[in-house]
Amino acid sequence: MTAPTRVPLSVLDLATVREGYGSADALRGTIEIARAADELGFARFWVAEHHNMPAVASTSPPVLIGAVAAHTRDIRVGSGGVMLPNHMPFVVAEQFAMLEALYPGRVDLGIGRAPGTDQATAAALRGASPYLKVEQFPEHLRSLLGLLGDARVPAGKVSATPAPETFPEVWMLGSSTYGAQLAGALGLPFCYAYHFAMGSDVDRALGLYRDGFQPSPRCPRPWVMVSASVLAAETTEEALFLAGPSRMMALSLRTGRLGPIVSPQTAAQRDLSDMERAMLETLPGTQFSGTAAEVVAGLEALAERTGADELILAGSVYDPATRIDSLTRIAKEWIR
Repeated sequence: MTAPTRVPLSVLDLATVREGYGSADALRGTIEIARAADELGFARFWVAEHHNMPAVASTSPPVLIGAVAAHTRDIRVGSGGVMLPNHMPFVVAEQFAMLEALYPGRVDLGIGRAPGTDQATAAALRGASPYLKVEQFPEHLRSLLGLLGDARVPAGKVSATPAPETFPEVWMLGSSTYGAQLAGALGLPFCYAYHFAMGSDVDRALGLYRDGFQPSPRCPRPWVMVSASVLAAETTEEALFLAGPSRMMALSLRTGRLGPIVSPQTAAQRDLSDMERAMLETLPGTQFSGTAAEVVAGLEALAERTGADELILAGSVYDPATRIDSLTRIAKEWIR
């Protein structure tokens, strides 16, 4: 996948639900995209955790990861990420230990601190448990590491799997300095969510991560992955047209008018108020859209700016075929 001067590329997917189709179609689309990413030589394929969002079918990463792994061969599969405050650490450890046992050497567990949903849905997920609180995140993360074989954490009375031979690769995800500092202190690889971080503080966050990094047995040096939302097409104009749905999806999140992702034609014809048009101009939608050469130039600049060891490509589009075409174009340009 990589030329000598270029870092590995990976893929992040949300199982986007499009207008006129159902969740099952979205999940089948994710598997199609994963198979294409595997064949194209991408390094990882991650799925996110979101809840109660009409445009996102990726609600249970471990279930979807199992399906993706079963339909791919070489690519690493994982979460980008599991929102740990929504789950007891032991449950997450068992799920990912089982995935690792089924697909050894291929499983990543990306951990996030955000709820991945609104507060009412988060409350429904967590119930009345006094143990599922964001304030306990560092404690729960350490417990999870111990359950997944981290020798720095004393073994408790419970085991996540009876006879482990290998363990999933654990990542910390974040879009703030908090996640970066915690990842550094625990010696974890860190993925910065640049693709949705408005007014991103990526430079400061990665500086704090690297400066505070404490080597660990599984990660002896700082290791950074940075996400970006991308869309490549035959022409710049076509790419901007195909990126219209992602901009409308970003607008719907800000205005609370949630729904499935619309088609490029609908996005181009949508009647917006002056306030919505002004808001749309400030939203990232797709950060790098254009020809493959234009997108790759943007990714090269991002990798150089951040010193990233890897990049992971997000991108919400209406049709899975559009995403596959975009990834194909980028992969071909990246390895030149």
